[in-house]
Amino acid sequence: MKKTVQTIGLFIMVATSMIACTKSETAAPIVVTPLTIYTVKDIPADTVVGLSAQGAPVARGIYTFYSLEKNALVPNTDSASTKWDIAFLSTRIIINGGTSGTGLGGAFIFTGLFDDLKTISADSVFKTDNAPTSYAVTSGSGKGWYTYDALNNLVTPIAGRVLVIKTASGKYAKLEITSYYKGGVTLPASASVEDKLYKQRYYNFRFAYQPNGTKTF
Repeated sequence: MKKTVQTIGLFIMVATSMIACTKSETAAPIVVTPLTIYTVKDIPADTVVGLSAQGAPVARGIYTFYSLEKNALVPNTDSASTKWDIAFLSTRIIINGGTSGTGLGGAFIFTGLFDDLKTISADSVFKTDNAPTSYAVTSGSGKGWYTYDALNNLVTPIAGRVLVIKTASGKYAKLEITSYYKGGVTLPASASVEDKLYKQRYYNFRFAYQPNGTKTF
């Protein structure tokens, strides 16, 4: 009888220990590491090199390619690869997918504050480029990320427009364009014609990239 009591007591002690461990493991806090917000300055986007005989701006017609995963420029020679995620030419933006590349990329424009975008909604639709009729990031004054003031010849990013991007590898990023001019400040209407011509087509933006493949920021 004594041996039986000892056995039962030992069983209770082991069971209690196991329950305590289980509770301890369950209660352990989940640590979420905040994503880095990268700031990118003065990315050239087919900058103006001169004027035509008619006085129209002349550029080379060459995209600038960028990797959000690496936070780095990608050589034009790699334009047919999945090494880049987004590319710029004047006010046009392309994403590595659809007719623009071999990647899994797509995008849509979120209306709201950059910092408030914490999770990509499950019903979000990522568009792909379908040149020349449409692009994932819509171009045109007031239709996508910017407005164009024809009277003063100025391009201004629309506040509260965030590009939500599916990268070439199928991961996610959010990106906000802050300026279209060299130096990161939109020129005033009073700026010189020369400044408006040669300081434009320089992208300044900030972005966050989620490397684990989830849709949270």
